[in-house]
Amino acid sequence: MSGARTPVRSTERGTARPTVTISYAGFNRAWAAWITDRLERNGVRVVMVRWDAPPEVPLPDLLRDLMLSEGRILVLVSEWYFQLGPRSHEEWNTALREVVAPDPSRFAAVSLTNASLPQAVTVLAAENLTNLGADEAERRLFDRLDLPYDPHANGVDGRRGPRFPAAMPEVWGGVPRRNTRFTGREPFLNDIHHSLQSAESGAGVVTMHGMSGVGKTQLATEYVYRFGSEYDVVWWVNADKRVTYRRFLAELAPKLDLQTGQEYGERLRAVRDALRRGEPYSRWLLVLDGADEPDQLWDLLPTGPGHVLITSRNPEWSEHNSQLVEIPVYSRDESVAFVRRRAPRLTEPEADQLAEALEDLPLLLDQTAGWLNDSDLSVRDYIALLEGGIDSDVVKVSADFPVAFQTAWSILLNKLRETVPESVDLLRLCTFFAPGFIPVRLLRDLPGDELPEQIAGLVNDPLLWNKAINQLRQYSVVRLESHEVSLDEPVTTGDSLYLHRMVHQIVHKDLPEADRREFIDVVRRALALADPRRPTDTRMWSSYAEIVPHLKYADVLRTKDPDVQRLVFNCLRYMYFSGEYRAGMKLGQRAMDAWRELLGETHPRIWDLSYHYSNLLRSSGDYAASEALDRTAAEHLRQERGPQDLEHLRAASGLGGDLRGLARYEEALEQSQWVLAAYRDLLGDQDSRTLNAINNLAVSLRMLGRYEEALDTDRRAWEARRNLLRARHPWTLHSELSYAVDLRLLGRYAEAESVQSRNVDEHRIVMGDDNPQTLYAEHNLAMCLYRTGNRDAAGVLFASVLERGERVLGENSPTTLISAIAQSCFIREHGDIDQARELSETIVARYEETLADTHPFLVGARANQALVLRNVGERDHAHAILEQALTDMTATLGATHPWTVGTALNAAALRNLVGDTESAETLSRATITNATESLGRTHPLTLSARVAHAADLRNLRDRRQAEKVEQEALADFESTLGRQHPHTISARSRIRPYWDFEPLLN
Repeated sequence: MSGARTPVRSTERGTARPTVTISYAGFNRAWAAWITDRLERNGVRVVMVRWDAPPEVPLPDLLRDLMLSEGRILVLVSEWYFQLGPRSHEEWNTALREVVAPDPSRFAAVSLTNASLPQAVTVLAAENLTNLGADEAERRLFDRLDLPYDPHANGVDGRRGPRFPAAMPEVWGGVPRRNTRFTGREPFLNDIHHSLQSAESGAGVVTMHGMSGVGKTQLATEYVYRFGSEYDVVWWVNADKRVTYRRFLAELAPKLDLQTGQEYGERLRAVRDALRRGEPYSRWLLVLDGADEPDQLWDLLPTGPGHVLITSRNPEWSEHNSQLVEIPVYSRDESVAFVRRRAPRLTEPEADQLAEALEDLPLLLDQTAGWLNDSDLSVRDYIALLEGGIDSDVVKVSADFPVAFQTAWSILLNKLRETVPESVDLLRLCTFFAPGFIPVRLLRDLPGDELPEQIAGLVNDPLLWNKAINQLRQYSVVRLESHEVSLDEPVTTGDSLYLHRMVHQIVHKDLPEADRREFIDVVRRALALADPRRPTDTRMWSSYAEIVPHLKYADVLRTKDPDVQRLVFNCLRYMYFSGEYRAGMKLGQRAMDAWRELLGETHPRIWDLSYHYSNLLRSSGDYAASEALDRTAAEHLRQERGPQDLEHLRAASGLGGDLRGLARYEEALEQSQWVLAAYRDLLGDQDSRTLNAINNLAVSLRMLGRYEEALDTDRRAWEARRNLLRARHPWTLHSELSYAVDLRLLGRYAEAESVQSRNVDEHRIVMGDDNPQTLYAEHNLAMCLYRTGNRDAAGVLFASVLERGERVLGENSPTTLISAIAQSCFIREHGDIDQARELSETIVARYEETLADTHPFLVGARANQALVLRNVGERDHAHAILEQALTDMTATLGATHPWTVGTALNAAALRNLVGDTESAETLSRATITNATESLGRTHPLTLSARVAHAADLRNLRDRRQAEKVEQEALADFESTLGRQHPHTISARSRIRPYWDFEPLLN
């Protein structure tokens, strides 16, 4: 034993730079990195050597190999260092006395622990660095190595080094507690670290994938603690569902000190933007745990200078610019080492036998070894139980799992039942939530007098509650979590738990029916009590995002409880407003099937459900299905309650939307008008339902091309909603958006852009970048920019809106198809004509799947396709398509509808191209008349028709009349749009105008 201080000296002749070799356990890698950085900044050459102790190599030999290292050997003393192998204290005492004691000057040490260590460790004369600040720890480090140092040294490049390990990152949230029994996996940790550190900015994404139970989450947790000192922000999110991921990511906003309001979309957008820019922190790590659906999440991954680490069972992340790392079960050595640390009473052969029986699966080894260590049962007897099975009427395990799983779980759960029976009740209760992150705090909010006796005793007794949770934690059945607070903030025991998917499945199967009924009812009531009851308030969306994943597991559709049924309605409403259409339609269909069976075909709840479900169907473009639902509801309610009944009016209003979707615009207008009149009679002008009816009337007018009337109606709705609701209510923003659309359709492009620019900003703040309403607002802004001549900005926005629409809403969504048409028209004129043709054909095919052959949207898409064919020289084909489109538009909408006028403008051009000049002039002249009647003489579409007519007159050699028509049109263009507007310049250059069909959102 020696406390002598031997200065560090170089091992190379003629080199003044000293060398230190740091020997550390992987668990203490953060300390090794910090010490390395401090030494290197002071001119010391450092070699980092991770200590490993394979059990087949004698410990003295390992220490002698370590002594071959360069320079002084600095040992980072901790319990982890001496547990690797695992090795007993006796082994270490013997090896230290044999190898280190004879030449202690080769070694120096710092201690990172106050735990009990082998007695012979004193030979290392370790300097204690625990419970110190960074400055004092650094001073003691250099003093132990007898090295001079400058506390302000910045090294050669002045780079920023790792954080002092005892100091938390500036932002830290959601990270599970460190597993003090973590074993092995060193190559995976090092490979992941190397991949992330070597990735270019924006490309640092690694996905760990593997089967359930292999320890992906534990590995990610260890990575965070081992390398967390290299980051300023570490944020862990549960990513099993898109809505859940979005909620957890939005919670990062206040932690980054971002100046946002409480609006959900505003926080989410601000976080993604801050991470992308690397401000205020560029060194960030985002962990997505349980991200098994890459198609639902990949578009939300932040880019920027930080790193993203994903755990998933799905290897398809490789298709989304993520590097894959497959995580297998433990190696046998890792299994044995882990079992011996988890159950010290077991010998190495017994640990090997247990690992063999449990197939080296980490989760099962953890749970089994934990209770075996506390049990008198021998490993041999336990394995016999595994092989022969057990008879139990207490716990049964599904046959869906391998025999070893079934029996091991039966044994474990019966052990829990014998020791703390309440822990099994709590575990079973958890299985009526979705697997993963379980907000058990909701259970504690329930009134005790409403709970079954066995649950009431558990929930109302804090000591019993904590005892049950601790028992489950002890055997690694659950993990105590808190995604709401940082680790340095107080956490109430059992606020939230993490239950592994595999554990959830096993426990949930074959519960006694009596317990099933009682437990599921408790969870249903807990979810209903958590309902904020404000699904249109974006500030409440995070709460609904937390609730929605649990509805399926609580089987909320099989109860007549009115509070639970209201929760279902509010969740459907939330999904409608937030744009979660596909998930909402699934829930709506399941609810319709279940409630028709449970309540009957004509129960009042069925009509409430029809309203919410049809909204989702209509938003997704399934107009026939929504029309059938709404018509059935409207007819039944009218007959049963009369035409002035509010529920009937609600169904009738929805039916109006369906009629618009089916292009039955005159019927829709009539429906909108009488519904509005009825609401005014019953509720007055200042009720939100009346304002909704005003909004729907404006939509019907817009679809009929009556843009001036739509503008006036939307203005009234917008002003009233601002007064009655609030400026940032989704309905108010929608009215403002509609008003801007009307301005643009009337050719008032500058005004429209001014209104729409502000409206887009508000949408992004309130509803988020990817909300369907935001996407349509951005589409309208792109159209405004395009019409005012800002082609570059419009092109970028067109492409962005389409890309996000396809990802978030799907290719067949009405909003996506509107964006696709705009993009196709844009790239036809300013991009790749082949790409425009492909996209145009795809749009037509998608509309053909869902719409009638003469629906204006399909006819208009074909008319746009004809312009592509014209540009590639297929004039005859284009001419035929446009002639048919003109016939269909005229038959469906009439000759004066703007869509028919626009189609006629293009058809006249094609007649000219194929040599039918007289017919072209006749059509152009009629088009001017029709356009003037519906839009006015100076509307841009009418002016285009006038310019086109001048060209047709010129082709007929009527130059005098052509000149007169052209000059009058040019004068009106200049006075209406200005001399430098692109339309004016094109007309002056005698470039024949064309018209792009644009479908309108219902």
